[in-house]
Amino acid sequence: MEHQLFQSIVAVVRSLSKVRKSARCRFADEDIVKVHYWAVIHDRPVSWATCRRNWPIWWRKPIPSDSTMSRRLKSARVRQLLALVERRLTAPEQEGVFWKIDGKPLPIGGCSKDRQAGYGRAAGGKAKGYKLHAITGADGRIAEWRVAPMNCDERVIAARLLKTATLQGYVVADANYDSNKLHAICDQRGNLQMVVPRRYGPQRGTGHRPQTAGRRRSREILENTTPEFGRGLLHDRAVIEREYGNLTNWGGGLSGLPPWIRTHPRVYRWVQAKLALTALRKQLKTEALCSS
Repeated sequence: MEHQLFQSIVAVVRSLSKVRKSARCRFADEDIVKVHYWAVIHDRPVSWATCRRNWPIWWRKPIPSDSTMSRRLKSARVRQLLALVERRLTAPEQEGVFWKIDGKPLPIGGCSKDRQAGYGRAAGGKAKGYKLHAITGADGRIAEWRVAPMNCDERVIAARLLKTATLQGYVVADANYDSNKLHAICDQRGNLQMVVPRRYGPQRGTGHRPQTAGRRRSREILENTTPEFGRGLLHDRAVIEREYGNLTNWGGGLSGLPPWIRTHPRVYRWVQAKLALTALRKQLKTEALCSS
């Protein structure tokens, strides 16, 4: 599977790389991206991928050094190519009307000296690390995502996602996202309705603060006399938990942040590659089933 994934990702990189190798650079941008993905596919650091002995016999091309990889991965052109590869594989193929938003903790060791990591809520308690925030469609494709320290409020990151994502229809979330600010962002867009259960339950009042129109509509959808539609939306929202599970339940998946992935830029590149590889693996499995 690793070789099949790598060959497929190489084909995607070649189709998207339009910039030829500069006379001053020994390695093109696509060469840097290929080595980066070779390391991520095998859950190894980039320094491991720069050693010739860790490559198959059929790979005849020169391999950049560790220092070259470290420098070039920070360049704007390589980061742009990485983003193009990720969007080609994970972006929704068509506009939908049902979207889900949630966060996935990415914990690290409590003794880590990573100053950019945060200490906040994770599954079943608190942990130190980062968190993946994503808006996904009904087919699991990712409309927008961010990586933030664990202590960042999910509602704050959700506001950024809702402002930049190309969405329409319904965005469904759990009660932690019950916020006037998020509903106001959807109201300003005009074609987006957020459906969120009340944070403290329907039996509680709405308080003394003014409620946005979107928040009132969300309450009507979920708490009217015939709430089947709203309950169906909340039931379908739970699919995102399985999507996050599928992101981690295979050998090269995002099962956690290894010890060599620290600081936000490295975490972002690692998560970006894992999202692309998971989408590519799903695509390859679908093609194999259709051809059988």
